[in-house]
Amino acid sequence: MPDRGKIDDATFEEIIAPQLGADRDDVTLGPQHGVDFGVLSVDEHAIVTATDPISILPALGFERAGRMALDIVLTDVAVSGIEPTHVTVSLSLPTEMSDEELARTWHGMASHAESLGVSVVAGHTARYEGIDYSWVGGGTALGVGDPADLVRPDGAQPGDAIVLTTGPGTETAGLFATLFPAALDLSAATVATAQEQVGDILGVADATRASEAGDLHAMHDATEGGVVGGLAEMATGAGVRFVVKRDPAPIQPGVQAVCEAVSIDPWTVSSAGSLLLTAPPEEARAVVKAMEASGTSAAIIGTVEATDSEGGVHLDGERIEPPAGDPAWDAMARLSE
Repeated sequence: MPDRGKIDDATFEEIIAPQLGADRDDVTLGPQHGVDFGVLSVDEHAIVTATDPISILPALGFERAGRMALDIVLTDVAVSGIEPTHVTVSLSLPTEMSDEELARTWHGMASHAESLGVSVVAGHTARYEGIDYSWVGGGTALGVGDPADLVRPDGAQPGDAIVLTTGPGTETAGLFATLFPAALDLSAATVATAQEQVGDILGVADATRASEAGDLHAMHDATEGGVVGGLAEMATGAGVRFVVKRDPAPIQPGVQAVCEAVSIDPWTVSSAGSLLLTAPPEEARAVVKAMEASGTSAAIIGTVEATDSEGGVHLDGERIEPPAGDPAWDAMARLSE
């Protein structure tokens, strides 16, 4: 049985990559494993585009769930260094979702889009038999900007410092504390603290702030596979070595306790809203300062080194391999039983 979550690199290269439709000159960056966006060149503008599934979890509250779902879609464009400007939304809803619940969900999405200067330009909304929460459609984000502003996840250069914002495991811990509070065997105070971590997922705002604060060489969000998975994709793509330490990393309250309660490593599970970036040391320090001034935790957690061999990640002195899948999927299946 195939693993849950994103397909692996080998499956992508075998099935998806060889068949990409027409070969057009205006596609300057097409689908690549570990790169969450594509780029078109139109009239000297870069149009960055990315597509993600939309997840609505009623336990979060419909308005907050809508806001969070849209931010995750838009972040895949924001990490390119170009702000998202437009989005299309397709909602395939379960038949039991009421108009009132849809209204709250849509208000969360639309008001968040407005706050970010993003216009909804097309979409599809319907209810269908056989649809279950939490996966209820998909969205495509676009950003129009100057090609000179583009930042890629595989752009890390030797000598760069590596910055992590928010911290590992934050999204997953917050979701588990919200969805399965009684199964965690933790104090009510600890669970409540962890639940707060999904109160605001700020990937778009933080990516935009980072781009403005420093001259970035690479940026990526730590979604499936978490911080370790993101670091591995960045290092392998750039053909460099990432030397990283756990101790300096920001860890949000309640995250470690929830992850230990369900036997997962916070460094290997999805943490939407957490960003990884590389920049020259002075620029990296400026990014950390800007993040902290806005209320987002951030720290320099390592350095980028040249290597004669294949790029990879050394965490606390040991070379590590990226997780084959996101362990949060199996943990969620266990907790759902």
